Amino acid sequence: MRKTLAILAFLPLTMAIPATAEAAPALRWTSPCPDYGVTPSPTEGLECAKLRVPLDYADPGGRTIELTISRKASNSPKRRGVLLMNPGGPGSPGLAMPAQLAQRQGQSGLLDSYDVIGFDPRGTVYSTPVTCDLSEEQKFILVGPYAEGSRDVAEKAAKSRVVAKQCAGSKTADLLPHMTTANTARDMDRIRAALGERKISYYGVSYGSYLGAAYASMFPARTDRIVLDSLVGPDGLDVRAHQRFADGFDDRFGDFAAWAAARDDVYHLGRTPAEVTAKFFELAEKRPGIRTDTWGALYDDANFPGLAERWVAPAAQAQGGPLDTDNHAALQLQVLCNDSDWPESVRYYQKAVERARVTHPMFGPAAANITPCAFWPVERREPPVRIHDRGPANILLLQNLRDPATPLVGAREMRSALGARAKFVTVDAGGHGVFTMGNACGNDFVIRYLRDGVLPAADAHCR
Repeated sequence: MRKTLAILAFLPLTMAIPATAEAAPALRWTSPCPDYGVTPSPTEGLECAKLRVPLDYADPGGRTIELTISRKASNSPKRRGVLLMNPGGPGSPGLAMPAQLAQRQGQSGLLDSYDVIGFDPRGTVYSTPVTCDLSEEQKFILVGPYAEGSRDVAEKAAKSRVVAKQCAGSKTADLLPHMTTANTARDMDRIRAALGERKISYYGVSYGSYLGAAYASMFPARTDRIVLDSLVGPDGLDVRAHQRFADGFDDRFGDFAAWAAARDDVYHLGRTPAEVTAKFFELAEKRPGIRTDTWGALYDDANFPGLAERWVAPAAQAQGGPLDTDNHAALQLQVLCNDSDWPESVRYYQKAVERARVTHPMFGPAAANITPCAFWPVERREPPVRIHDRGPANILLLQNLRDPATPLVGAREMRSALGARAKFVTVDAGGHGVFTMGNACGNDFVIRYLRDGVLPAADAHCR
């Protein structure tokens, strides 16, 4: 990639890590935890601590940033160790995850087996946050809009240039080059050391699956039991993964079409899935935003009634909550654009849109549209993390067959990259996320592995 800033030397993935847990600073746990401005507090019942980590692991004695960590401690003599959790994003806050696990799986025995650890990753909310000073419209610049042709791509390119420039000129621009998956994985190892643990177990969903695979590839000897749910491919959320949102839309849309057809007496969207699909294209001609709205709703069956109602009658846009600042979108941009080498030519995206209009007409031209990563103001400081199969066979992979965000095609590539280290469980279901989402078979695989250490003997399938 050709940028205006100088290319810096690549940083080996294994340097500047703590050699022993004893060298790490002690954590001081306090409560209550930060509550994100939400009532009731999503972190109720947890305790939190602060940890300083290097901003730049190439300069471990230099400037530091702050991480906030949460914990639900086990009081059981059966305690095995710590279970670190990540909700994905990138950019999603994670302090509440131990409380969510307690609420959804409190009787599973997992809370006896582990101190459950959440954290806001670097750049997120309570962990030295970043900004790009994004407007309400700019927060949604990564995906869409649906491009009807080259002119639409050019229009979004102009907006994307502005966003990239804003990120480079924001008050946290000095942090920007260091917001990467590799550095977040290094932060996780600092957390491990600060907890006084030789190894950590881990659960990560969506982008959190890639972060977990990165940690397991960078620090294989420091992993205990690893569960990766709703799998990003082994190259992370790069331009190809971005375009594959169209595959996910196509894989998943049939579930909604069948659901709506079975309720034609309520919503009148079509008596068959084919008629519902035709209705989608009819509505999209009049209301282009319905494509992205539909894609977002496909994440969970629970969204189907609301989506059907919005198809029938457009609803006013919901008001944002206390976490809907630009922080989530800014960090997502920074990690995605820093991690991968994105094509810089506007013409590349125009051709990609032309192809997608033929191969994936429902959502492809939205997924193939250009993003600010094409105009990113800094060079990658190191190669992307290489996901590999060298290490202990201690990884459980989970994947719905019809996932709109992390489609099966990428999950299979992740499974191949991890080789003999992993076992792969597919679930005959749609939506984004397997564990705690209501599939008893998928949940059982996770609990039996994390609690009892039982990996399936071979790749398996849940009907």
